[in-house]
Amino acid sequence: MSAFSLGPEQTAWCAELRALAAGRLRQLADRGEPGRVNRPLLAELGRLGLLARLFGSGALDLCLMRESLAQACTEAETALALQGLGAHPVHAHGTPAQRGRWLPRVADGSAVAAFALSEPGAGSDAAALALAAEPDGGGWRLTGAKCWISNAPEADLYTVFARTTPGAGARGVTAFLVPAGRPGLTGGPLEMISPHPVGTLDFDAVPVTADDVLGEPDRGFAVAMGTLNLFRPSVGAFAVGMAQAALDATLAHTSRREAFQGRLMDLQAVSHQVAEMALRTEAARLMVYAAATAYDAGAADVPRRAAMAKLLATETAQYVVDTAVQLHGARALCRGHLLEHLYREVRAPRIYEGASEVQRGIIAKELYATAHKEAR
Repeated sequence: MSAFSLGPEQTAWCAELRALAAGRLRQLADRGEPGRVNRPLLAELGRLGLLARLFGSGALDLCLMRESLAQACTEAETALALQGLGAHPVHAHGTPAQRGRWLPRVADGSAVAAFALSEPGAGSDAAALALAAEPDGGGWRLTGAKCWISNAPEADLYTVFARTTPGAGARGVTAFLVPAGRPGLTGGPLEMISPHPVGTLDFDAVPVTADDVLGEPDRGFAVAMGTLNLFRPSVGAFAVGMAQAALDATLAHTSRREAFQGRLMDLQAVSHQVAEMALRTEAARLMVYAAATAYDAGAADVPRRAAMAKLLATETAQYVVDTAVQLHGARALCRGHLLEHLYREVRAPRIYEGASEVQRGIIAKELYATAHKEAR
């Protein structure tokens, strides 16, 4: 890739993914039950080798997968992304035994993964986690609750972040790999504007040991932030895919739709809006690719770039989809219409994995830190 322009092989691969998503994956997604894990869809993602590519192939590869799948099947995109989010800490920080037990099953779609960070009182402020990991012999007992957890309560393994040192803020959090079925672990679904499952988890003295720790005790916040630095640009890629789908639908509609003695595309007010949609989508795409490339290169400014990419892309997608709905008119609000689906899907990415306000805070913090360092 040169100057964030895809090479021929990458372009062909993205086209192949879009075709797979529109054909094989779209059919499996349509057979799924909203709010439930679609295991046949996950199994197909595994058979296609896409889940295995989540581990070790880099941020740009992840972004290209998410963007391409999102253009034709957001359900497939989200199923893939949640597997990666939930299991990346195992890939990056797990022991050989943890990796050997779980990663092959995540990669073939037979095990569902989940990333359990948010709590009823700790959403955007992730350092305020209250799930308690109380010492118990050579291990701990987890007591408390998690909320707004994607794939809960149906996942087979959870990356859980709990407080091992009270009063230590971000420095007192430990990441644990907690399999479903542990004594005291229960949960329930939440009814939300989401086609994939989102639920709560309740921990009633759930036992964990040193063998369940991901990384090091009291260093779990770094596990969480490292995972988010990888996945935030790819959330932007998901948003870019949705924006591109909305733009493509709008180009087709305004080219055909007759109104005011001509086609909608002949009205300057319409054509200029379409141009703005395209401009913002391409700008967001380039920032996502830049952030992913920086991550793969091990650049020092990844947190800032990741935050910028997620912020710009998700805000852009909201604008593009909303404008597409406006230009389509009432038909776009009919149940089952592509834009009705995208209109519901596009809102959540501005909140999860760090709301837009959090991203602005990260950007400002990184900018001031850099400025102060250079001033010394």
